Amino acid sequence: MSRLESMRRRLTAQIDGINWATNQIKAVDGDVLELGLGNGRSFDHLRQEIKGRRIWVIDRILECHPSCIPPAVDFLCGEAEDMLGNMATNHTRIALAHYDFGFGVKDLDVQEGVKLSPSIASVMVPGGLVLSQQPLVGFNQISGPDTIDPERYFFYRSI
Repeated sequence: MSRLESMRRRLTAQIDGINWATNQIKAVDGDVLELGLGNGRSFDHLRQEIKGRRIWVIDRILECHPSCIPPAVDFLCGEAEDMLGNMATNHTRIALAHYDFGFGVKDLDVQEGVKLSPSIASVMVPGGLVLSQQPLVGFNQISGPDTIDPERYFFYRSI
């Protein structure tokens, strides 16, 4: 599979996954968290699909498309582990987290996901959902939409 085909598969998985997850969490109280803003495409889709919930964004730098800049009060700039620790200390509760960090090197990406898993878990409400392009640990893996290859995108329910 070419990198272009892989990107198409990833973007389709993100769209289908976010659409599915927003329906799944309708009765779950809590905010939304975008881990990795990048150019802002998935953040933009989240804010289109989820109305009335705060969407927190964590990234090391703000380098997105100008139309996708989150409100300054919701953008946490810095290392994810530190930002998640601050959120936990402030009792921020997340119903849906979208994990979109990546170096583009599979081994490094998997290591980062495993390292950040406990910090992500610390802000999740029981029954919340985590969507991730990387495998995470400490969550109950569940089946997502039938349109997504279970090895391409991961879906977890918080404990």
